[in-house]
Amino acid sequence: MKTENRLTPRIKEAIKELGGLITAHFPQATFVIEEGFDPEGIYLLATVDIADTDEVIAVVGDRLVELQVDEGLPVYVTPLRPIELVIAELRKREAATPPASLPLP
Repeated sequence: MKTENRLTPRIKEAIKELGGLITAHFPQATFVIEEGFDPEGIYLLATVDIADTDEVIAVVGDRLVELQVDEGLPVYVTPLRPIELVIAELRKREAATPPASLPLP
C-alpha cells in the first residue's frame, strides 16, 4: 500500500500539527513523510541542524503520545541531523589523534 493511500485526513492533520510544533522551535527544519514498518505507520522525518536530536522529541513527545495512544493514530517522528554535518563530524573524529595505548603488564 502506498503512503498516499494511508494518509487519512486525520493523519494528515496530525502530521501537519507535529511539523508545526517542530517548526515553531526549529524554523530551519525540513520534513519528509514516508511509510514505515517497524512499527507500521506514517513517519515524519524531521531534519534539524542541532547537536542533540532528543530536543525535537522533547518538543513533540507529549502530543505524539496523545495522538498514538488516545487517538490510535500510527504516526511517528524521527529526528535527523543533516547528513553533511554527520559526515563532517565523522571526518573530524577520524582526524583526531587516537588515545595513547595502555602498556601491557
